[in-house]
Amino acid sequence: MADPICPLCDRPIPADARRSLHHLIPKLKGGKGGPTVLLHDICHREIHASLSEAELARNYNTIEALQTHPRLSKFILWVRKRPPGFSSRVPGKRRKR
Repeated sequence: MADPICPLCDRPIPADARRSLHHLIPKLKGGKGGPTVLLHDICHREIHASLSEAELARNYNTIEALQTHPRLSKFILWVRKRPPGFSSRVPGKRRKR
């Protein structure tokens, strides 16, 4: 069976790679039971390092919208050059709260 594809970076997610489910609408903003996508853990962490729950719910509740965010689009270009199982700390500073 083929590895699932991360919809954010379009790389395969190997069985031994860290992965997580992302709620397209955050649970705290009414997304409990809503649509989820399986992502590389590093991709998921970058989303939450870049955007607040309110921003995710209001403006970035689809994969296509997430891919247009300036920080995430740079991250995607960077991470696509890495092997599918690549993991590291999320680069750069966390957004201000």
